[in-house]
Amino acid sequence: MNDSGFNPKASALSDEKVDPKLIKEGSRIVFRLNRAYRTSIIYEPNNYIYLRQIDLLYNQIKTALKSYGKAYFTLKQNSIEFNKLKLKFSFSDYHIFKFIQDEFKKKEIGELSFLSGLEKEELKKFITLLSKKEYSKKDPYKDFISEVKKKNIENIIIEKIPFYEKSKKKNRDAKKLFFLGITHLKEIFQKDDKPQDQLSLLTTKRLMQSIFNLITDNESFIHGLTNIKNFDEYTLNHSVNVCILSISLGKRLGLDRNELIDLGLAAFFHDFGKLDVPRKILVKPDKLNEEEREIIEKHTFYGAVRLIDFKQKTYLPLEALSVALEHHESEGKVGYPKLVKKRAIDLFSKIVKIVDVFDAMTTTRPYRKQNFTKEEALSYILEKGSKEFDPVILKLFIEMTGICPVGSLVLLDTGELGVVFGKQEEPKYIMRPKVKLITDENRNKIDGEIVDLTEKDEKNKYKRSIIKTLDERKYNIRTADYFVAEAE
Repeated sequence: MNDSGFNPKASALSDEKVDPKLIKEGSRIVFRLNRAYRTSIIYEPNNYIYLRQIDLLYNQIKTALKSYGKAYFTLKQNSIEFNKLKLKFSFSDYHIFKFIQDEFKKKEIGELSFLSGLEKEELKKFITLLSKKEYSKKDPYKDFISEVKKKNIENIIIEKIPFYEKSKKKNRDAKKLFFLGITHLKEIFQKDDKPQDQLSLLTTKRLMQSIFNLITDNESFIHGLTNIKNFDEYTLNHSVNVCILSISLGKRLGLDRNELIDLGLAAFFHDFGKLDVPRKILVKPDKLNEEEREIIEKHTFYGAVRLIDFKQKTYLPLEALSVALEHHESEGKVGYPKLVKKRAIDLFSKIVKIVDVFDAMTTTRPYRKQNFTKEEALSYILEKGSKEFDPVILKLFIEMTGICPVGSLVLLDTGELGVVFGKQEEPKYIMRPKVKLITDENRNKIDGEIVDLTEKDEKNKYKRSIIKTLDERKYNIRTADYFVAEAE
């Protein structure tokens, strides 16, 4: 160990091109930052011990600035970089690295830069604020930056952690849950000739609770996963997609948590009756004849009957029966099944209907001559309007998807192609979502960064704008692959 108590040899990377002196400087600053932080928690700002740690940290930063002209740290998912070089830590020093990383994450700090004009008093104020615990849980970064500005700290620049760095673990969880949903539904479908037990439905309910939590915390990414369209497992894949989008739509309608879980269950089983439809009809590559059409339309009735059996054995919301029966009925009292006595359509059925149509239209099917892009599907839904869909639910559905739904392939004014990865909260930025770059301006494929289209350059002009959406099939691109890869 050196005089700082930190082992720089353990921090150096094996790459010969890495400047070991730079790594040493960065490692020492991290060590001194940790010491100053911990001391500020124990002692008052004017205490000699605290001031001594500030002196040591200040001198270390100034040494780096003198040698390299810059000194900034960038927080990555599982690492800290100093002047773009990754710092590594030994087992004995790992607690220092982890402590600083965790504290940065709590305040959503993605980059910390020290400028050459840094004064010791500024540094003391900054460390005091950094060690403060009472920051807003909803937006800690905004709260922290507000305090920094009040203290007139001008030579320390703090950048927010990018949303895509912050959400990588959430993305992995979303992917795992998505495929777990398909597997779970497949297991239930395979038990169709056996008595259903209570355990499977309790597992389904827990799955709905997890999906609800992910939608609350990571909605855009899990919406992106609904772009996964597996032809061989269409009914399973489609049912999970409809479940996810229905919960999101129900949330916008103001349904409470328990109602949303019930809605998720109902959507999950909306096509359960297709178990009783011969597979040769389900996958027929040609147009169905009248007899085959009559058989497939009966899946709504078959589904309700099957779910009645579920209902008798274990927990299942009554609305699930309505959804299974009604999800092909429309506001104009057309569609199927043909009931002798017409009645009001259940709210859950109205929600599932619009989502069902959207996901079905944007999935390639063997019998359909025309394939629809998301934009075309939205246009169709708007054209049908209140004749087919509930007008309030229709309005909220369009607001939820936006003009460029998550998963859309877009052409930018820079010539780059990108995949819409996230929406903006403010309606005025509806055409400025977050986009993952997948080609450069010359259309060479790249694994690009996720950019925010609200970003402006030094001339206050937007760096990138969407020109139009594209049909991914014409470009031999599967946008769903980028969401899966992002969760790897």
